[in-house]
Amino acid sequence: MSQRLWLAVPLLFSAAVFGLMGSAGLITTSWSTVPLSPVVSGAGVAVAAAVSGGVHWRRPWQRHWLRWPYLAAVLTFGVLVGAVEVPALVTTVVGLPVLLGLVFQCLVQNDESRPTAHCR
Repeated sequence: MSQRLWLAVPLLFSAAVFGLMGSAGLITTSWSTVPLSPVVSGAGVAVAAAVSGGVHWRRPWQRHWLRWPYLAAVLTFGVLVGAVEVPALVTTVVGLPVLLGLVFQCLVQNDESRPTAHCR
C-alpha cells in the first residue's frame, strides 16, 4: 500500500461509515442529522493502524515518526468534532460513493491476489 493511500484510510473509512449512518437515517426517517462520532473516527484509526504494516514507507524513520503522530492527530480531531451534527443527506451523498469505491478496491485487490488457472 502506498503512503498516500494509507494517509487517506482513516478518513475514507469514517466517511463510508457516516454514509451508511446517513442513509439509514434517511431510509427509516428516524433522524435528519448524523453526529460525527469519536467512535467512528477511532475505528478508522484502528483500521489504519492495522494495515500500516503493509505500507511501503519511503524512509525507515517514517514508520514511527509519521505513523503514530498522524494516527494520534486524526483521533484527536475526531474527538474534537465529536459533537458536530451533519445533515444525513450530506453524509449519504459523500459517504456512499466512498463506500462503493472501497468495496471496488477490495474486489480488485482480491482478484489480483488470486492465482490464475493454468490453461493449456
